[in-house]
Amino acid sequence: MTRKFLPWLILGFFIGLLLLTWFIQSPYVQRKIYPLKYKNEVIRYSLEYDLDPHLVMSIIWVESKFKSDATSNKNARGLMQIIPRTGQWIAEQVGLSHYDDDMLYDPKTNIMFGCWYLAYLLRVFDGDVELALASYNGGMDNVIKWLKDDRYSDDGKTLKNIPIKETSEYIERVQKAYKQYKKLYKI
Repeated sequence: MTRKFLPWLILGFFIGLLLLTWFIQSPYVQRKIYPLKYKNEVIRYSLEYDLDPHLVMSIIWVESKFKSDATSNKNARGLMQIIPRTGQWIAEQVGLSHYDDDMLYDPKTNIMFGCWYLAYLLRVFDGDVELALASYNGGMDNVIKWLKDDRYSDDGKTLKNIPIKETSEYIERVQKAYKQYKKLYKI
């Protein structure tokens, strides 16, 4: 008797799996996975620094999952995970005279600093998003070194591979999130 029901059980399992896959891919669930938080700040500073707000949302999602109090093991802080040394430098560049490292936990300040820094990196790397993301995660000095090394770059302008696995995976995660944000939201 058990043999009689086994094909139905297997069929039911696969139908359930298909329904679960469909449900997870539905826009409703995807919007829960990729939320649109801090929209006003992201749009404001994306416009101010000529950035794609979908890209900024993607970076925030990958860096902190929208947790403004996030702190990494390298002491990167806030939504866009800015380290205090970089925060101090950005504050000087934007003319903010009363900087304190704890300001990086303030969503508005963090998004402004993160957008300014991303725009800066895009200028340094002639608009190349992949290089800007590699710099954002792995450090600009590293990316400049990699571009000069024929193990990582054939032309000195693009990377054929990235020697730091964390940075390579970071770029992939941001690109995946970017595709989802572009698909889900018109911002």
